[in-house]
Amino acid sequence: MISDPKYCLEAAERLDRENGLSLFRDRFYIPPGTVYMDGNSLGLLSRDAESSLLRVLDEWKTKGIGGWMDGETPWFWFAEKMGAMAAPLVGAGPDEVIFTGTTTVNIHTLVGSFYKPEGKRRRIIADELNFPSDIYALKGQLRLRGIDPDENLILTRSDDRGHLNEDEIIAQMDDRVALVFLPSVLYRSGQLLDIEKIASAASERNIPAGFDCSHSAGVVPHKFNEWGVDFALWCSYKYLNGGPGAAAFLYVNKKHFTLEPSLPGWFGSDKEKQFEMSTDFSPAPHAGRWQISSPGILGSAPMEGALKITMEAGIESIRETSLKLTDFLAGSLQTRLISKYPEFSIITPSEPHRRGGHIAISHPDAVRINEAMLARGIITDLRPPDIIRIAPVPLYNRYEEVFRVVNSILEIMDSGVT
Repeated sequence: MISDPKYCLEAAERLDRENGLSLFRDRFYIPPGTVYMDGNSLGLLSRDAESSLLRVLDEWKTKGIGGWMDGETPWFWFAEKMGAMAAPLVGAGPDEVIFTGTTTVNIHTLVGSFYKPEGKRRRIIADELNFPSDIYALKGQLRLRGIDPDENLILTRSDDRGHLNEDEIIAQMDDRVALVFLPSVLYRSGQLLDIEKIASAASERNIPAGFDCSHSAGVVPHKFNEWGVDFALWCSYKYLNGGPGAAAFLYVNKKHFTLEPSLPGWFGSDKEKQFEMSTDFSPAPHAGRWQISSPGILGSAPMEGALKITMEAGIESIRETSLKLTDFLAGSLQTRLISKYPEFSIITPSEPHRRGGHIAISHPDAVRINEAMLARGIITDLRPPDIIRIAPVPLYNRYEEVFRVVNSILEIMDSGVT
């Protein structure tokens, strides 16, 4: 095993002292007795999110129906307010983002709106590594139109490390393609795709391009408007710390605000006309037209406090710290673990511009190693059969914890995986 002073405990402690985001840790509830490195699956509760939830609960208790218009953040406008707050994180205008639905519901409504098969232009480009729910939704949208997914859902193949090649994706954008829909970050390997390159190539070919940014929103800054992204969506319970099953976000570029939603619902109405109760749908003149149902206010309330922390920290600072944490993690794994146990491998790209917020390692005994880590209070994320994802979150994780995670894996391997 190679000893490198850059990845020792003292180095970790020094980096923690220099970390400008370290002050945010005390605003989160860390599960007792744990090193929590699973924020890419479920972010932790903050005191700010707890406060906004309790405030809304009190508004329901004291105001009843009056909370819709008289809450501190009126419930009637809550989705728009949260969308406007989140818009800078993705480089969007305040009217281009809305806090609504769930990830898969938003895939259905947005893909349903942007997918316009005509003639031989019927194909959707996706990828074989995407989260299964995304693929289910795409296949469902094709079947709704009587189009065979086996022939018209083109799943870009990955290499043996679980990475996609943007040039290969672009090469598939021929005159048979009606839509491109891809993840921003591959949930298993942690590869960050070049959204700008893909969106630009699609635009040149008059193909709408959309992205599922669930594994990047809140940890990687995006510039959707500058990049020419047509639409996007993302969950709020990972790096945005909105709570389990919290509502999702969607983005639609303002040039598409005249597009008719494929799944219209009452809450997507123009707010000035919503209570006219007309049976003729008058959609909102912004991204809010893609809302369907009334928002679940109690389930949405923590997002207000959670977003305040993210905005206070700043997405650029979050990204900078995330890259430093994952650099420290990858370097520690390489020099302290893989040098001794070469059957481990890091499958996340090493280049910072190609890396999301987590590091994924592969090992044939990943299931048993992960169980042993859990027994030690190290909470990471297992993706069977052989991948462990480790996500040091800038708002509440420390370099010292990264050191402890690698130490624990070493101790588990030294003692034998059982």
